[in-house]
Amino acid sequence: MPKLSVAGSELYYERRGSGEPLLLIHGLGGHSMHWGEPFLSQLEGDFELIPFDNRGAGQSTAGSEDFTIADLAGDTLGLLDALEVDRAHVLGISMGCMVAQELALRAPARVITLTLGGTSPGGTQAKATSQEVVQELTAAVFSGDKDWMLRTGYEIVVSPEFAADPANYAAFSEAARQHPAELQLLMSQYAAVNGHDVYARLRAISVPTLVIHGTADRMLEATNGDLIASLIPDARLELFDGVGHLFYLERPEESARLVRQHAAAARERQSG
Repeated sequence: MPKLSVAGSELYYERRGSGEPLLLIHGLGGHSMHWGEPFLSQLEGDFELIPFDNRGAGQSTAGSEDFTIADLAGDTLGLLDALEVDRAHVLGISMGCMVAQELALRAPARVITLTLGGTSPGGTQAKATSQEVVQELTAAVFSGDKDWMLRTGYEIVVSPEFAADPANYAAFSEAARQHPAELQLLMSQYAAVNGHDVYARLRAISVPTLVIHGTADRMLEATNGDLIASLIPDARLELFDGVGHLFYLERPEESARLVRQHAAAARERQSG
């Protein structure tokens, strides 16, 4: 199990594929296995993939229990330094995109392209997760019933059509059961997400940016994707009709194609 010591945590990471590095940052409660083989296998022929587990998640150790999105961005930079990766394409989902936003603002020279999926800039201008969804998740988490918690979370982050296929849930739950998130970590991540607010700073992002959002996203509504794309200069917005929060699970081939095209367009602009 490859791990590197970064800011008091031992961060688990993987490296696979060939090409320019693509760093993958997962969201609240998730870890590197949640990207799923269908999506990763579509990318590894074009990129050296670097999926990793945020502090306390998956196979990474916790370090401090209290942290911010900016702290997680610092962890990410520390990981790139330790891996001697000068520049990378950066792809995030949900909370992972919040980390990616901070990373692109703090160290734009380290980011070749930015892909932001199912996320929010935070602040009062963004559309927060509905109270109905928060209550569903809270009830499941505090029930102590891990099966209920897992099923509830799953049905919130994918579309009803995708959730209806038992095979899809089997793949998702297998990853989740191997390295379940502890309650303290979920609370710390939730606090970090609630403290995230880069609304006033997004116009300063200078790297090529792709925003992807599912129109059926219950966790963070697609209006957040519209908002981010309107704020980041020259950002491109792609909406997946009827798709939920974890769009790359529902549309792995199309999601990977968009990431490849985004990187290729950046290379073309640079060479031209």
